[in-house]
Amino acid sequence: MSLSFHVPALQAYLQQQALCGSAPLDIRVLSGGQSNPTYRVRSGSFEFVIRKQPEGSLLPGAHAVDREYRVMKALAGTGVPVPRMLHYCEDRSVLGTPFYVMEFLAGRVLMDQALPGMTPAERGAIYAEMNRVLAALHCVDYRQIGLETFGKPANYFGRQIDRWSKQCRASTLPLGDSMQRLMDWLPVHIPEGDETSIVHGDYRMDNLVFHATEPRVIGILDWELSTLGHPLADLSYHCMSWHIPPSLWRGIAGLDFAALGLPTEAAYVQQYAQATGRDRIDHWDFYMAYNLFRMAAILHGIAQRAHDGTANAPDAKETGAKAQPLADLGWQCALRYQASA
Repeated sequence: MSLSFHVPALQAYLQQQALCGSAPLDIRVLSGGQSNPTYRVRSGSFEFVIRKQPEGSLLPGAHAVDREYRVMKALAGTGVPVPRMLHYCEDRSVLGTPFYVMEFLAGRVLMDQALPGMTPAERGAIYAEMNRVLAALHCVDYRQIGLETFGKPANYFGRQIDRWSKQCRASTLPLGDSMQRLMDWLPVHIPEGDETSIVHGDYRMDNLVFHATEPRVIGILDWELSTLGHPLADLSYHCMSWHIPPSLWRGIAGLDFAALGLPTEAAYVQQYAQATGRDRIDHWDFYMAYNLFRMAAILHGIAQRAHDGTANAPDAKETGAKAQPLADLGWQCALRYQASA
């Protein structure tokens, strides 16, 4: 395996931080994730994960490993399951870019949201647990854990729409009609009312580590997009799965939920509403249009990195190509929201 950094320099640094001994480092690239390179490291009895910023030219605001480290460290002890943070390094002479070291969680990462091989009851328990953990995250008082400066506590949708629009416009690749329309439509249709909580920004099944045998989340991973924001943005992002068919990408749209033991979107949203003290959740089509746009923007960034030759994953070009169909779905949600207003 070819690594982009000097292993002896890494081991010397880790020994200085008392994170490993003299036994040789066994380094393996962890699968999954299109963004920050992630490695499982073993050295004698030591075992941990290193996650680093990628090398090369990066889009503005992307790959913020320092923010990942900060939010997970702050959440320790809150009841929200996160891996234990061990060390953060800004010294680029070690790995070429900033990185952090965290606990390795031995468990299950479930990649297929239809959960093949499970019984209906097991599937239902997994979905209920995902919902419970997201609600628990949104109920944490960010001020009590030192995250009051982690983001701006107002106008989350406006700021995010502006951020992702700027990132798209900074790209050299064509955006497509739906993305252009959404960038114009979304800022003038933001619903009234505002809330602020910690938002993960990429909360989905394959960013969770489940216990090896129990339907219990032991860690939420990939906090790169986390900030202070509107909790319903996080929830609706998570619920995009009900709108995306498996043939497109990571979705469950069109599956037989009753036969599989999966909740309907309405039932899932209602479970979250009850857990967070809400009577109901309005403006759902706006939230979905926003998140399909945002996901399309993220994938467009992956397409740009594939084009530039700086992508971390070998399937980056294929993944990035899904940006336009997701934007098309987002524009359909926008039209539906507009028609119901």
